[in-house]
Amino acid sequence: MCRNIKTLFNFDPPVTDEEVRAASLQFVRKISGFNKPSKANEAAFLAAVDEVAGVSTRLLRSLETTAPPKNREEEAAKARARASDRFGAGA
Repeated sequence: MCRNIKTLFNFDPPVTDEEVRAASLQFVRKISGFNKPSKANEAAFLAAVDEVAGVSTRLLRSLETTAPPKNREEEAAKARARASDRFGAGA
């Protein structure tokens, strides 16, 4: 599950709200142990996703760097190459 949580800081174009929410959902899934919560836990689960997304957005907006922004396509290509090396050509 955690492999789906990607670095979101210092990219061009900047991170979207959807990307922050997706990472937040993965985080809450991991720590709760639920891929999809029961109806009894759904409200708490979704509230946690919203809170994590809000905190994450504030964090990303407050961070500073002097490094140039990373290119999304280049970083994705590097990740694919690492996966190919790790898991074989079929990855």
